[in-house]
Amino acid sequence: MRPSQSIRLLLFLALTVIPTAGGHAQNGTQPAKPKDMTVPAVVTAVRHSVVTILTRGVPLNAAPHSSPTGSGSGFIIDSKGYILTNNHLVEGVKSLVVGLSTGRLTPGRVVARDFLLDLAVVKISAPDLVAAPLGESSSLQIGEQVVAIGNPFALKGGSTVTVGVVSAMDRSILAPNNETLYDLIQTDAAINPGNSGGPLVDLSGRVVGINTAVAPSAQSISYAISIDAAYPYIQSMLLRGMVLRPELGFVPITVTPSVVASFNLDIDRGVLAAQLDPSKLISRLGIQSGNVITAVDNLEIYNMGDFWHAYLRQGDNNPAQLTVFGKKGSFTIALPRQPSQPETR
Repeated sequence: MRPSQSIRLLLFLALTVIPTAGGHAQNGTQPAKPKDMTVPAVVTAVRHSVVTILTRGVPLNAAPHSSPTGSGSGFIIDSKGYILTNNHLVEGVKSLVVGLSTGRLTPGRVVARDFLLDLAVVKISAPDLVAAPLGESSSLQIGEQVVAIGNPFALKGGSTVTVGVVSAMDRSILAPNNETLYDLIQTDAAINPGNSGGPLVDLSGRVVGINTAVAPSAQSISYAISIDAAYPYIQSMLLRGMVLRPELGFVPITVTPSVVASFNLDIDRGVLAAQLDPSKLISRLGIQSGNVITAVDNLEIYNMGDFWHAYLRQGDNNPAQLTVFGKKGSFTIALPRQPSQPETR
């Protein structure tokens, strides 16, 4: 069992940003700003971009201080009305309500989603929207102070602010949907139900992460998706309505107990190769429908998140070495890497 499997993480309602202005600009990266702002100044710079996502609304005859039954935080990614949120928050939802920093409620619709990244894009129509400025998570240092902004419980009076430090970088965790989230920033900033999905901001007043999860069995451990890792895929979602991944000639499916039973498998982890296309290279390399990929480049694979993270590893142009479990035991094939070529900054 991987260390990440021993900690079940409670994912909250999450959202991100990809404004057309800020550290991640459409036509390049702007010069870094000094990180010398006070916390109140940071909040002033970002809070007008923070929104509340309401997926089920406020119950009828609710008490004045009661919370909406389905709510989370997020922030505007450009002035055209695009907002990023976690897919787990809007899973199964097409229409929702967005609460702006002004207190106005406006209808929204989900226009893109990706469950492996746990990201979704929501579109609203409203005037005078302000996109949050983006920074670069690669500039963060362990011990650096950061500010988490969100709207836990959609309380009257607007967003809530907590302050912490960067505890670690490049973390990976196993989410409740049994998929692995990668490229996470670990902080000790307090994250409450509904607060996740708001921006994690450095002291230059720019977003460096998307608050996503906490470890419920531990104190002061929370996680944010790094903006550097998310940015190219958010751009792809905005342009195409989805994240494009290479066509490998099969559909990868995470092996779960129900998949084991359905396919009568003799292995309980990995990625099942389903709907194999006989015209593709993968078929000629010897993989058959029902085979299970258990490792990529000697990295053990437990789910689709693991598979795509290993296969699309940046800077590696060598063929991926896939360990495959079939009816006659394990064998290895070399599958050329096909980069997904997400949009760059």
